[in-house]
Amino acid sequence: MGLEQRSPLLLTQGDPAGIGPELCLRAWLERETALLPAFGIVGDPGHLRNVAQSYGWDIPIISVEPSQIQATFPHALPVVPLSAQVAAEPGKADAANAPSVIESIETAVRLVRAGSAAAIVTNPIAKHVLYEAGFRHPGHTEFLGALAAEGGPETYHPVMMLWSEQLAVVPVTVHIPLADVPSALTTDLIVLTGRIVARELRQRFGIENPRLALAGLNPHAGESGAMGTEDEDVIVPAVDILRADGIEVAGPLPADTMFHTRARSRYDAALAMYHDQALIPIKTIAFDEAVNVTLGLPFVRTSPDHGTAFDIAGKGIARPDSLMAALKLAARLGSP
Repeated sequence: MGLEQRSPLLLTQGDPAGIGPELCLRAWLERETALLPAFGIVGDPGHLRNVAQSYGWDIPIISVEPSQIQATFPHALPVVPLSAQVAAEPGKADAANAPSVIESIETAVRLVRAGSAAAIVTNPIAKHVLYEAGFRHPGHTEFLGALAAEGGPETYHPVMMLWSEQLAVVPVTVHIPLADVPSALTTDLIVLTGRIVARELRQRFGIENPRLALAGLNPHAGESGAMGTEDEDVIVPAVDILRADGIEVAGPLPADTMFHTRARSRYDAALAMYHDQALIPIKTIAFDEAVNVTLGLPFVRTSPDHGTAFDIAGKGIARPDSLMAALKLAARLGSP
């Protein structure tokens, strides 16, 4: 069924009060028509049964070991059970659920590192809920980077890429206030990010000679210093270093002319200097289909490009398109 794969995918539960549980269930219901790869959820089987019953969905849900996922998937939803039970009400964020959210992520990483899964697909979490429970990482991606480095000498610099068939974008600085971007943006950070993106486009996506486009930080890419000097002082040296590495790079380019159809045909990934500069264009162009891909980790991780959506959780109106796209891309990137 679906895409060919040697190992299954693991899908984390995300925040159980958000739309993650219903999207998991809906994806399984659409597994045949959507040609989805086999996946198992790292979660609480009882909670998922309750969610399914609330919608009137007749979904067999079975607790399994990872090795049983592929055989189970065609006729039942496989769940790798957590040690903790989950009691969540749709739409009501609760710090009491934080331990199960964290356990789900930790378990998925451990299993994929052990070779029990081809890749991880993560459902959305609510960082403010985890912070209330003492979570100390800036976000989901940074937590995955820390887990990847546990017990070994290597460190990892995770890079967030939002990918769709129409556009791939990478924010060089991510979840920081806009006022902090100019001081956080350095030549070294841009070079490190560009090298990781180019390497992963070659190794994971099969693009032999990746083309990168770097957005300017300021309007009109600074207009030769008339609108800020960061473009000349920080971004131009990074472009020179990346080109010396043999990477095809254009920039810094005015961001307001980088994302129309003709411009997008000239590069494989756009590096933006801050969060909204990257996410606004891709969410405008491919809101329901975009996938969050973490580059720079020793395993494949994708995620739907949306949040927990507490405001619509439990209403049965959340669309599974991005989650299903994340599953398909994870199977593609995780294939040997």
